[in-house]
Amino acid sequence: MALTSYNQIASRSLERIGALSDGLFAIAMTLIVLEIRVPDPGAIVTDADLSRALGLLLPHLVIYGLSFLTLGIFWNGQQTQLSYIARADRHLSWIYLAFLAFVALMPFSTSILGEFIDLRLALLLYWANIAVLGLILYGAWLYAIRAGLLREDVSAEVRGLVKRRIVVAQALYAFGALLSFTPLGTYGSIAWIVLVQLNFAVAPRIPWLSRI
Repeated sequence: MALTSYNQIASRSLERIGALSDGLFAIAMTLIVLEIRVPDPGAIVTDADLSRALGLLLPHLVIYGLSFLTLGIFWNGQQTQLSYIARADRHLSWIYLAFLAFVALMPFSTSILGEFIDLRLALLLYWANIAVLGLILYGAWLYAIRAGLLREDVSAEVRGLVKRRIVVAQALYAFGALLSFTPLGTYGSIAWIVLVQLNFAVAPRIPWLSRI
């Protein structure tokens, strides 16, 4: 094929995409822990004071765990895709850059949810961040298929499994967001999303869940 433009040769390195992703995910995973602040020592004199202060940090600890799992699952999802892609092109690189832009927003949406854990809008903003990540990751996989960027040995079954995992996950997350409109409120939503995350984290060890 004759090369007629710079765009035909730009951004073809999968290794650079993977390296940038690893670095950005590592930074995001580090930033979310900064929302867990040491209690003010001036207001703490006794063990009981410290215990109460640590108790107030519990929502932040829960949201930290939730976001760490979220980032870990999306990192795993992107790495899975990259392992089946033979080569990149300019368009795929920009799709993954868009994905990483919303990964970089996770510390912000985590901070909002941690500070306003009782408010539905904070929960919905957090879910929106997850939804956009899933949408872009799904789009990247569809583009890689249609552009012929996958390895020749990638079967139709593998292509379908990757798509199904993203669709099922996003449907479960959306259900969790809807729970915030029920009497369960934001706490019910967060509990549901944590259970979904834990399922994806441990499912390979549980035969009937590994198919989800």
